[in-house]
Amino acid sequence: MTRHPCLAVEQRWPDPFAERYRQAGFWRGETFAAVLRARTAAAPDDIAVVAGETRWRYRELAARAAATAGRFLDLGYRPGDRVIVQLPNIPEFLSVAFGLFEAGIVPVFALPAHRITEISHFAAAAEASGYVISGAADGFDYCGLADELCRRLPAIRHVVVAAGDPGRFVALTDRPGGTPAASAAPATGPQASEVALMQISGGSTGLPKLIPRSHDDYLYSVRASAEICRLDRRSVYLGVLPIAHNFPMSSPGVFGTLYAGGTVVLSPAPSPEIAFPIIARERVTMTAMVPPLALAWLEAARTGRHDLSSLRVLQVGGAKFTPEAARRVRPVLGTTLQQVFGMAEGLVNYTRLDDPEAVIVETQGRPISPDDELLIVDDDDQPVAEGSAGHLLTRGPYTIRAYHNHPAANARSFTAEGFYRTGDVVRRTPDGNLVVQGRSNDLINRGGEKLSAEEVEDHLLAHPQVHDAVMVAVPDRYLGERSCAFVIARGEPPKPADLRAWVRDRGLAEFKVPDRVVFVDSFLTTAVGKISRGDLRRRLAEQAAPSPPAHPAKG
Repeated sequence: MTRHPCLAVEQRWPDPFAERYRQAGFWRGETFAAVLRARTAAAPDDIAVVAGETRWRYRELAARAAATAGRFLDLGYRPGDRVIVQLPNIPEFLSVAFGLFEAGIVPVFALPAHRITEISHFAAAAEASGYVISGAADGFDYCGLADELCRRLPAIRHVVVAAGDPGRFVALTDRPGGTPAASAAPATGPQASEVALMQISGGSTGLPKLIPRSHDDYLYSVRASAEICRLDRRSVYLGVLPIAHNFPMSSPGVFGTLYAGGTVVLSPAPSPEIAFPIIARERVTMTAMVPPLALAWLEAARTGRHDLSSLRVLQVGGAKFTPEAARRVRPVLGTTLQQVFGMAEGLVNYTRLDDPEAVIVETQGRPISPDDELLIVDDDDQPVAEGSAGHLLTRGPYTIRAYHNHPAANARSFTAEGFYRTGDVVRRTPDGNLVVQGRSNDLINRGGEKLSAEEVEDHLLAHPQVHDAVMVAVPDRYLGERSCAFVIARGEPPKPADLRAWVRDRGLAEFKVPDRVVFVDSFLTTAVGKISRGDLRRRLAEQAAPSPPAHPAKG
């Protein structure tokens, strides 16, 4: 297969590092297409994907992937081209992904919640020439979005509709319920060192950046994650978060489950009302979610109306899960909590399934690889004392060395030695586990006293009338920043003064007591369900009254 040299997408490690990772067995020369072929050959009739009444065996998934590869090649796409893939949690997500992998075409995975500003940015930055959608989903018209994208970017040659009525666009299938109409799949596939896919950064500034992942590095992360999480052919993984996101995609996620020969079950929505019956029906053994969703599940599980006894592991990641909330998982759900702290750029940390309960609830785990290198540094990039909090830098066999086509971001985000600046503030325990203190910009600088929002949130969550809490910084003319706690109450809200007294009585320094408490019905969240602190700050600014006196109120 001839690749477009002008469209080459690279993610390169210096030769000594690449050789070390190969010699250590981290990089095995596997590709995604080869993995699916191997699993299909081993157990062709095992169930690979379930979504509602749809059940695909491994042989069916492999056949659809091969036909999809041929379909794109018939449309004129060549290895090295890029295609934006914006699909919800439907089986076609996997057949399209593996089809593009087999053809050597690079999928750029967008989240279902992204709209024209983000999609056009991704397409332009990736120099994409195709766009895959599902027609309408969750009440949104993706065909209308595709029309706007094509008007803005004439380089988009085709909009391919993977499921639903294609209308004026290109259908992936030639008949309802059929497989893609295409010629034979390519005889040879990409090399393991080549970029397999691009993901979207979760950065807090500007539009997201593109993260290129090679077959070698990403499959190492997938394989090692599946081993740490003890997945095998009996595993049943439920995708409740959008599987285009790195966490449910690969940690171990849907790719890790398929790597292990297990079954992927897809939920159309993450709510307990939708997911709990699926867990009971399909005997789900593992799922993954963000902290706000975990709190909602814990609340709903108290009714005991659904059989959740098959669930063995509940993963929580994407943001810090506070110890107060983490302690509720085993008593309420009867399952093991696994905390996951990672990033699409690479590094992933897990609490292990056999860790002591204190480690599971109080830390965010330790890295996948013995070759993950971690530095914890101060504002001047100098190492902090062991056990002290600092900025986390990392490099390793599955952490990228550069964003795609973004020199300015690369200069900010990577050191001269190739360490990635994660933007997280952490401390390391004596046994090597990390405790996340927050994002660098989540530390509140109150008159020179820096406090961790997550620390105070943990104490607020311990209050019996608090369901969830988020604390943010707001500008103050006297102190620089003050703190405001947004709180979702459980039942009748307590008085703000009582909550502040609760925090104070738990032994925290006075400067950590929230200056203000605001009760809300829900939190604005990002596309994957993380709490949007930026939106909360803007919301508070709209409500803000004049600054109170410089001394903390005692109410």
